[in-house]
Amino acid sequence: MSDTAGTPPEGHRTSGRPLGPGAGSSPSGRGRARRRRWVWGTGLGVSLALVGAAAAGWAVYMKLEGNITPDEAAAAELARYEKDRPTALVKDALNILLIGSDSRAGAENRRYGRDPGTERSDTVILLHLSAGRRNATAVSIPRDLMVDVPDCRRPDGARSAPMFTQFNAAFEVGGSACTIRTVEKLTDIRVDHHVVVDFEGFKEMVDAVDGVEVCLSAPIDDEDAHLHLPAGRVTLDGEQALGYVRARKSLGDGSDTGRIERQQRFLGALVNKVRSNEILLNPVKLYPVLDAATSSLTTDPELASLRGLYELVRGLRGVPAEGVQFLTVPRESYAGDVNRDQLAQPAAGELFERLRKDQPVRVNTHGERKATEKETTAPADSASPAPTFSGNTAAEDTCA
Repeated sequence: MSDTAGTPPEGHRTSGRPLGPGAGSSPSGRGRARRRRWVWGTGLGVSLALVGAAAAGWAVYMKLEGNITPDEAAAAELARYEKDRPTALVKDALNILLIGSDSRAGAENRRYGRDPGTERSDTVILLHLSAGRRNATAVSIPRDLMVDVPDCRRPDGARSAPMFTQFNAAFEVGGSACTIRTVEKLTDIRVDHHVVVDFEGFKEMVDAVDGVEVCLSAPIDDEDAHLHLPAGRVTLDGEQALGYVRARKSLGDGSDTGRIERQQRFLGALVNKVRSNEILLNPVKLYPVLDAATSSLTTDPELASLRGLYELVRGLRGVPAEGVQFLTVPRESYAGDVNRDQLAQPAAGELFERLRKDQPVRVNTHGERKATEKETTAPADSASPAPTFSGNTAAEDTCA
């Protein structure tokens, strides 16, 4: 060993004060002390960063959780009629009622019309999730469908009398609970959860995913809907999307049928956009989507938490796009008023029974219908095809 091992480096002055034990009485001792201080400081920094991240994560979690409004009033009303409600037949299958409210309350929603102090269901979809989550079937219920609405609790606490009227009046009379009871009476299907979203929430969700692409067969120039769009593939922002799914008189044949079909195609495109890795794997893009989605929701108390929503969404991750189906309940013109609808039997009854028993439902998509139109007439003795329902899937490209 060199006899200069204990000599301080050139230019280094030592203190005349004796060094205590373990305080770096040698270069190796001083190095160990510096390493200990560095490790301790780094560990503290990492710990503080983790605590900060956890605190930020908790703050985000609590904000998103606080966005969701629990529908306690509906839960209490449904509990009152529990013995009269249908029984679920298949374990783990779920039926969720999605209600789009036409409320004009609030500064943003008021732009879409006068606020009369009431609201009707602009869109209602019964979403059936199969046990095992192999597929998801969304059934639109037309707002002009004539149905039996039971006696319901009004917002002022009074009770309405049972009535035979158009379907969307149920929400105006007794809110989500009345709509759920009307759907259950109509279908004999147990509604496990419900979600209500208004105009502003819908727009915010579309804007949060940076718009949704649709395919237009012709240009749209509609002053009432505030839509001026070219033909072909167009990416709609929230305001445009709201006009697109709500327009009724100026697009297509002006019927509610055309409006519902546009809603279904749009929702299919929205589902694909939200499921894309561009959003799901990018926290910067995912947070605004979660914030917009939760801010716009009023749900049953069981769903009114991030945990409840996560458990629901987690089961849907494995459903392929072609397994997400959209259709409208079979209906026909109501005998008493050609401007209203009634259930078309036996097709409607068969659809409800298949959903109730969690049996597969197949839709005849737009592409398949176009192909069928080009086929020649089948032989008279050909076997009847299995029953299908007109609709589309989230995988269908309407521009193809």
